Amino acid sequence: MSKFKIVLFQPEIPGNTGSVGRTCVGLDLELCLIKPYGFDLSEKQVRRAGLDYWQYIQLKEFASWEDFLNREQPSPEKLFFFSRFAQKIYYQAHFTPNAYLIFGRETSGLPSSLHQQYAERFFYLPHFSDHIRSFNLANTVTAVAFEAVRQIDFC
Repeated sequence: MSKFKIVLFQPEIPGNTGSVGRTCVGLDLELCLIKPYGFDLSEKQVRRAGLDYWQYIQLKEFASWEDFLNREQPSPEKLFFFSRFAQKIYYQAHFTPNAYLIFGRETSGLPSSLHQQYAERFFYLPHFSDHIRSFNLANTVTAVAFEAVRQIDFC
């Protein structure tokens, strides 16, 4: 059983999803994907980014956000959302076992309805240059995942 779960809300870029899957395998985390995707999971780019690790991914797919909530039934305190529009830095998150780390689409992030409903559960990664809007999704997931592992129990 994994320490926590990575959730990608409607991912659009197959290479990012493959890279996130590889991170999940390396950290023994479950990967939850919420449809629709901007690609087909069988695409070569997904598997190329995940290399030969894709077969080891603990993968769950969900038809929608509502399907995710119905099937997983997470308590609100277990939900951690990440957005460049959040007010709290990700170091302020107190990750716990069985948490869900939720990341939005590469081009548009998470829906405003989630920002409104879970405003206190949103966090961001800082960046110090005006030359970028945000970090790459796969890089962001990896940074947050390692912080969560550190907080929960690195061993």
